[in-house]
Amino acid sequence: MPILDSITKANDIKNISPELYRDLAAEIRSFLLQKVSKTGGHLASNLGAVELTMALHLSLDFPEDKLIWDVGHQSYVHKILTGRKDGFDTLRQLDGMSGFPKLSESETDGFNTGHSSTSLSLALGYAKARDLKGEDRTIVAVIGDGALSGGMALEALNNIGQLKSNLIIILNDNKMSISENVGGLSRYLNNIRVGDKYNSFKGSVEHALLGIPGIGEPIAKGVKRSKDSIKSLVVPGMFFEDMGITYVGPVDGHNVKALKSTIMKAKELKRPIIIHVVSKKGKGYSYAERYPDHFHGVEPFDLDTGKPLVKKDTATYTDIFAKTLIKLAAKNDDIVGVTAAMPDGTGLSAFAKEYPDRCFDVGIAEEHAVTFAAGMAASGLRPVVAIYSSFLQRAYDQLIHDVCLNNLPVVIGVDRSGLVGADGDTHQGIFDTSYLSSMPNMTVMAPKNRYEMSLMMEYAFKHDGPVAIKYPRGAAYYELKTDDRTIEYGKGEVIFKGRKVAIVAVGSMMVEAHEAYKALKKKGVEVTLVNPRFVKPFDKKLIKSIGKEHDVIITVEDNVYSGGFGEAVAAYMRRDNVKCKCEVMAIEDCFVEHGKVAELRARYHIDAEAIIKKVEKYL
Repeated sequence: MPILDSITKANDIKNISPELYRDLAAEIRSFLLQKVSKTGGHLASNLGAVELTMALHLSLDFPEDKLIWDVGHQSYVHKILTGRKDGFDTLRQLDGMSGFPKLSESETDGFNTGHSSTSLSLALGYAKARDLKGEDRTIVAVIGDGALSGGMALEALNNIGQLKSNLIIILNDNKMSISENVGGLSRYLNNIRVGDKYNSFKGSVEHALLGIPGIGEPIAKGVKRSKDSIKSLVVPGMFFEDMGITYVGPVDGHNVKALKSTIMKAKELKRPIIIHVVSKKGKGYSYAERYPDHFHGVEPFDLDTGKPLVKKDTATYTDIFAKTLIKLAAKNDDIVGVTAAMPDGTGLSAFAKEYPDRCFDVGIAEEHAVTFAAGMAASGLRPVVAIYSSFLQRAYDQLIHDVCLNNLPVVIGVDRSGLVGADGDTHQGIFDTSYLSSMPNMTVMAPKNRYEMSLMMEYAFKHDGPVAIKYPRGAAYYELKTDDRTIEYGKGEVIFKGRKVAIVAVGSMMVEAHEAYKALKKKGVEVTLVNPRFVKPFDKKLIKSIGKEHDVIITVEDNVYSGGFGEAVAAYMRRDNVKCKCEVMAIEDCFVEHGKVAELRARYHIDAEAIIKKVEKYL
């Protein structure tokens, strides 16, 4: 019988004989490969965390103890070991199991996480609450070396050093975030990691001292008692120790017994401790080991070849973004690119190959990325900052205070805007219209197709002030090509002229609106189809003109209703007394779960079928 079959609930792993740990790890990796190759998901990070997760489960008692996963996409093994093995057939599918920790699934999930660099603050909060309530439980945070560079993690470390009780931090060091890590902290960890200089130096010094007749042994013992005396000579800055956090490591991240022993000893301390674990992202699957960034998050793939099962020939909006940026940069030496640890995901890796001195990956530091770009813009450069919509939320203050307040010509590439899909509620880009449109001086645009994406980028670098271009994940729409060669500030376009009902669809929702238009036309109903192009400022003159000629204007967007495009249009029509009804189709006040984008559009009534029903209501 497979060992995994004996694990049906939390803490069952403690009944497994230590001699079987290696076999269990192999079974878990095989299980992950079989399941994720069919459903897609985060693979490489989970393959690299198998032994670490096993050791944590052998050392902790669930659900009493709390385990906080930073980001959370590496929690698949945790889910297996807490009895959710059968849920992997529905991983990241509509109404199925989430790819991130979810308290609604199990109380063994310490917190609903999904964004980077949050675990240390959360764990400290748990530890303080434990102490104040007089509880006896172990709190553990698992954070990657990439996430540790995030500003929030460093703020938490600064605070954790003052704690006078136990808190265990596992630094899972695999030299990767999604792409390869960059920056000073990455170099610092590499200095500790490479060659294990401290341990070898410590041993040679003690050996030499012991060889001194008469006085060598007392000196050696004195040196050994001082935790800083040798370390401080070798480890630059003693970063963690100087902050008041005991440092242990590096520890082999694939040795269950060593990991368990270290964690058990760490539980006995009455102070915070950081255990530096060195692991290999993608371990156990050759393709993932060789290409960990590619296998970070994957679609269904062939296990034998490592290649996706569905070949994608259509260019994505991210592809168009990258190609256009390279083309524009060839004509303008002032154009520079900035990303926050996602050069591949945002397309800036292609730009970096062409212009390595003009592209900057600042690591997991969205706030810094935006203000860094503001500094370059203030100095005469034309920066573009490419960040996923859900991560750009973290730089809200920097966008307002450093970019918009100073009215600087920074272009924001808002990748993965709108419904993203399988990553779920922490990653849906359904708030960007609301938070970007609230900022004075900010111009917000959304392309209806691949051609308009290029035109908008050309326009953005000519505009004197901040511009955000929001575009979705996935294939770029190629229909509805117009003759426009340029874009005029704040002006939308009428694509098809009809009667009674006008559909105004924002950006990626033009796909659904166009399908609805074609279906209605087959029924003999011709409606007006409008592309606003500009979310802010939207074309008030065009809206007023359409309002005079139609009974109803229907706006469609994959943003939340509150603060969205439709709400702004409806408010304008009331203020300016436009005698026409306005129906807003948007996502209501909620967080959107995981599932395919088409399924989610249908569930939240913003797909073509919902648009058709809305139109027919008025006919």
